[in-house]
Amino acid sequence: MSPDSPDVLYYERLSPGFGTWLVAIGVGCASYLVAAPINIPIGIVVGILMMLLVSGVLFASSPTIEITSRVLRVGRAQIEREYVGYAESFYGDAARVVAGPALDGRAFMCFRGWIEPKVRIHIVDPADPTPYWLASSRHPERIVEILNEGKEVPEDSSLEE
Repeated sequence: MSPDSPDVLYYERLSPGFGTWLVAIGVGCASYLVAAPINIPIGIVVGILMMLLVSGVLFASSPTIEITSRVLRVGRAQIEREYVGYAESFYGDAARVVAGPALDGRAFMCFRGWIEPKVRIHIVDPADPTPYWLASSRHPERIVEILNEGKEVPEDSSLEE
């Protein structure tokens, strides 16, 4: 489904941060330095092609978060909204704890080191052993707002689960 579709309530690509894109530039420069002694124009072409190749792989392999009225997709996983419970957002040290010491090993995880905030989405499907999904997001409060709309959210939703 296209992010421009009218049914899409939220769409986010977890693309790499600025530092990771510098790696693509570094690969391009290194490729140039390897090929330049052979032939400078070929070195320039190889450097540009390698930079574009690494950038394309970084972008294409970036997972997405998509919420429609019927389905929630995070990376390669998909679940019908009827099985989605309440959602919580975490920032700073709480995000580190929820993705580390407090993480349930049965949870579905889709987080990236360059995106610090996390969103935890509880799963209420009795047939699914996964208690929740944990994902990085640059706008977790927007995801929480959409997924919690019309739901009763527990007041004590802490990291002790």
